[in-house]
Amino acid sequence: MSYAIEVLSDYDDDGTMPENVATLSEAVVGHRIVSATKETVSRRWGGTEDALVITLDNGHRVELINTDDCCAYTELQSFLLHPERVDHIITGVGTTNEYGTWHIYADMGDVLELSVGWSCGNPFYYGYGFDISVKELESAA
Repeated sequence: MSYAIEVLSDYDDDGTMPENVATLSEAVVGHRIVSATKETVSRRWGGTEDALVITLDNGHRVELINTDDCCAYTELQSFLLHPERVDHIITGVGTTNEYGTWHIYADMGDVLELSVGWSCGNPFYYGYGFDISVKELESAA
């Protein structure tokens, strides 16, 4: 299973969305999802924000943090984890609906589907795209 690479017009995206998919793919491919939860996390530059936190079998947390900058934004609207497929190793990340649906998939189909709202705003004066960070799980005390 795989998804065709979506190509947006130069007016709709400056490469941010494909870069986001590549960053997420680099973090999750070759691993299994242990859990996917919506959490409030600390931002790199202070404050907190809502994020999807994907915990992987290698002890990493992948945080997809919503962003907004004036009229540009990227936000997770909803996600659907397929628990019957979490034992399968992730083989790729693809998108459909002009980057509105993200598919984290394995050989048996989608393991996790994300519904994503986004806009580049007034192209390309403002930042958009998920702030994606990968962190080690803190050791249990």
